[in-house]
Amino acid sequence: MKSTGIVRPVDNLGRIVLPIELRRMLDIDKDAALEVYVDSDVIVLKKYQPACIFCGSAEQVQQYEGRNICGACRAKIAAL
Repeated sequence: MKSTGIVRPVDNLGRIVLPIELRRMLDIDKDAALEVYVDSDVIVLKKYQPACIFCGSAEQVQQYEGRNICGACRAKIAAL
């Protein structure tokens, strides 16, 4: 990992602010969803990207009845 040198306090509600420079650099819009990962004492934030529930692909993902399904898996299901 690379240190940015940026330190931010956690407020009394447990929130932190991501600096505008980081949000611009990583193309994170104000309503973007972030995934939270934990590895021992490290917290990692990652831009959320929906993936297919069957194969894990993020290509051509659409929702069907609240589930993410890619184009390839939709075609396989339709062929059944």
